[in-house]
Amino acid sequence: MTTDTATPDADIIVIGGGPAGEVAAQFAISGSDRTAIIVEAELLGGECSYWACMPSKALLRPLEVAAAARSLAGFEVSALDSAALLARRDQWVSHYDDAGQRTWATGAGITVVDGRGRIDGERRVVVDDGGAQTVLTAGLAVVLATGSVVAVPDALAATHPWTSRDATGVIEIPQSLVVIGGGVVACEAAIWMSALGSRVTMLVRSRVLTTLDDFVGDAVAEGLRAAGVAVRTGVVIDTATRPEAADTGVGRVHGGPVTITLADGQTLTAAEVLVATGRRPAVEGLGLDTIGVGDPRDLAAHDWLYAVGDVSFGPMLTHWGKYQARLVGQRIAARAEGATPPPQRPDVPVPQAVFTDPPVGSVGLTERAAGRSGRAHSVITQPMRSASGIGLLRDDAGGTAQIVVDEASRTIVGATFVGPEAGELIHSATVAIVGRLTVDDLWHAVPSYPTGSEIWLRLLEKYFGY
Repeated sequence: MTTDTATPDADIIVIGGGPAGEVAAQFAISGSDRTAIIVEAELLGGECSYWACMPSKALLRPLEVAAAARSLAGFEVSALDSAALLARRDQWVSHYDDAGQRTWATGAGITVVDGRGRIDGERRVVVDDGGAQTVLTAGLAVVLATGSVVAVPDALAATHPWTSRDATGVIEIPQSLVVIGGGVVACEAAIWMSALGSRVTMLVRSRVLTTLDDFVGDAVAEGLRAAGVAVRTGVVIDTATRPEAADTGVGRVHGGPVTITLADGQTLTAAEVLVATGRRPAVEGLGLDTIGVGDPRDLAAHDWLYAVGDVSFGPMLTHWGKYQARLVGQRIAARAEGATPPPQRPDVPVPQAVFTDPPVGSVGLTERAAGRSGRAHSVITQPMRSASGIGLLRDDAGGTAQIVVDEASRTIVGATFVGPEAGELIHSATVAIVGRLTVDDLWHAVPSYPTGSEIWLRLLEKYFGY
């Protein structure tokens, strides 16, 4: 590597090798002789590949299949094999080895540099690898893709609590576990930890899944309780103590029992506590001050600097970060080639799937958000089981389907599904919103029978008054 700014080390340098960083590098150089470097301080592939999305779903999918099988007449499901479930998790995270990801990077023409990167002037990146420092220069662009970090409330920090990494990387099953939070991570982790034999209590400040309409959180909370999780809402934590807190490693109980005191004076004691109260963009130590950037949300003053994924302060979802990364990569490539970059869409909806029981899929406006917008709209709901294809999936199938229709344009502007296959069904709604399809167009989109997609016909029939 060189420190001569006249001879760049690569055309593009990406700080952070998670999914968004990998995609940005790939799209910026694909089909060209341009070069890219990814600077990564941990495992190439990032949080999603090893400590979030992939291990979470690897743990949850067998539980979902078992629950579905138990609901069907004629099936008996044996007891959970905890060791086999954790072994499946380990397989999907490649046993926490990023050799495969590095092979992909080499094949894509991307160089991986180990260490923690920070900006040190225009198109300059300093990489610190255990005290050894290297200066890299970029000819075209630097992309920030450092992701996010767990936000641990001060009242809980001294207890050395579990975070999402401990939950997905669980090795030692605590006899009892308090999960603090009511978001996606909290709900999903509560499911597999309960299935693994831990006695789980969720402490939720307001409601479960508050970003979605109330019927969603209510259904998920009911499902959690049915799975043996004690869900307590409207709870405020005062203090938490753990005299024997220790760093025993990811996925192992971090010391002795934790005592949590609530604002109303009640106390709870558990073998472990999991904090799932949110994340914040990982912007600390990025060196933005060296280029005059005071607010990490504002990078517009530098046409060579981009941010993708969680560090862009947008929705903290892997698929959204990868979408941003594709656009940024295309923009960098177009600029390098003197071409017109692809057009941007300011109104792209962000879908989300929650792998609870029942599962959730949502995109666009909720009923609550549509009401706040002031637009004339209709909200149409139907039981998921009104589509026979849904009932065929599980004998105990329940849940609700909802669409939000903008009455001025007659287009779908939001959809939420709670029930079997919700995460798969939501993409059709995403396509409808992106394509600005009207309810009149969708009336002619014939769903196959008997599939879950027939729920669209039930919703449209109700909209048109049939």
